[in-house]
Amino acid sequence: MSATIIFDLDGTLVDSLADIASAANRMLRDVGQEPLPQETIKQFVGNGLPKLVERVVRHCALTPERHAELTQRTLDHYNAGASNKTTPYPGVPEALNQLRQMGCILGVCTNKPEIPARHVLEALGLAQHFDAVLGGDTLNTRKPDPAHLNASFQALTSAGPRLFVGDSEVDAETAQRAQVPFLLFTEGYRKSPIADIPHTASYGDSSRLPDLVVGILQAQRPESH
Repeated sequence: MSATIIFDLDGTLVDSLADIASAANRMLRDVGQEPLPQETIKQFVGNGLPKLVERVVRHCALTPERHAELTQRTLDHYNAGASNKTTPYPGVPEALNQLRQMGCILGVCTNKPEIPARHVLEALGLAQHFDAVLGGDTLNTRKPDPAHLNASFQALTSAGPRLFVGDSEVDAETAQRAQVPFLLFTEGYRKSPIADIPHTASYGDSSRLPDLVVGILQAQRPESH
């Protein structure tokens, strides 16, 4: 029972918060600022690197006109250590392998820039599962614009049911706007209670993902007569 499944990356497949926070704090040290707690930076994750830096700039009362410079500094630091502390969530490699064995076609749609996204997937041994990777700078738009997700599906030469898997309010909005079922990973970087995030199904253990996919596909099947 196969489907075309697009995954978010940060907070869904991998826990990358430590490396993201390290890059942001290295940028802050560059400009003479004290580092921020990792939990504070976690609240800024989800809409891509430029938005994260914008939130850091506002939080630290830095000059907004420096946004482009500080974004580039943060990206440079992140590219230098994008996989130093990043790890797949437990059960992710096995779940991806099982989905592929089921015949599913897999891709990634992330607001992380494409080059570090591909680096992380390669470094963690996950890249071979995905036939397309679209980052936050691949197009002129990014999630929650559904065009980002739709382009990710279109990059995969497959028919059949479409599913999106993510961890955040941004991902849920993207799925709603693209009108595709949404599977919510509850242990990522969401900021709202699970009940407040629209989703088709939720899971906190990635080993459950293949069975959830089967259940959604079975529910979508027209009844036989």
